[in-house]
Amino acid sequence: MTDPVIRLTDAELTLQGNAGPVRILRGITMQVGRGETVGLVGPSGSGKSSLLMLMGGLERATGGQVHALGRDLTALDEDALARFRLGNMGVVFQSFHLIPTMTALENVAVPLELAGAGDAIARASAELARVGLAGRQDHYPGQLSGGEQQRVALARAAAPRPAILLADEPTGNLDGTNGQAIMDLLFGLQADHGATLVLVTHDPALAARCDRVIRLDDGTIAGGAA
Repeated sequence: MTDPVIRLTDAELTLQGNAGPVRILRGITMQVGRGETVGLVGPSGSGKSSLLMLMGGLERATGGQVHALGRDLTALDEDALARFRLGNMGVVFQSFHLIPTMTALENVAVPLELAGAGDAIARASAELARVGLAGRQDHYPGQLSGGEQQRVALARAAAPRPAILLADEPTGNLDGTNGQAIMDLLFGLQADHGATLVLVTHDPALAARCDRVIRLDDGTIAGGAA
C-alpha cells in the first residue's frame, strides 16, 4: 500500500479491570489506504470497537504505534489529539451523542465553529439538507426519531469534510429500514468527499459493501497483519 492513511504497528491496548489488567488488543499491525472502505467484523468482545477508538485517538495505545495521516497519535497529548480529530476525523457512534440542549443545526455547526469556519451555520444547514433533514433543523434531539438523530450525527461527522470517517455500529439502535438508509447515506458521504471509511459492524451485508473486510478474534487480526 503506497499511501496508507491509517497505520498501526504492533498496537496493544491493555485496560485495568476489576480483577486486574485486561489485554484488549494484542499486537495489531494493519494499514488502511486513502479513500478505502474497510469493515471490521468479529464476535462481541473481539476488540473491534477498541481498535476503532485507537485509530481515532479516543483510546491511547499501551504498546506499539498508531499513525493517522502521517501523525504519530501515540506521541500527542490529549489537547493535540482533540485538535487533530477536529480537523481530520469524523466519528459516528451507535449512540448518537448529540447535545440535547442544542438544535440539530447547532449540533452540526459546533465542530465547524470550533474549527474556525466563518460559514458554519450555512454549511451545517446544507449538510442537514443532504441527509434529508432540511425541515427538522430547528428541532432538538428529543424531538427527533432515532433515525433522524443518527442522520444529524452523520451530518455532524461529515460537515468538516474529514479525511477519515470512523463508524462504530452506526445502525445498531435502528430498525432495518432506517439502518439501510443510514448506511446508504454514510457510503454516499464517503464517496462524495473521497474520505477513508472504517466501519465496525456485525452485519455481513454491510461489511460486504466495503472494499476490504478485516476480522478480529480475541484482540488479534485473523491471519495476522492486514
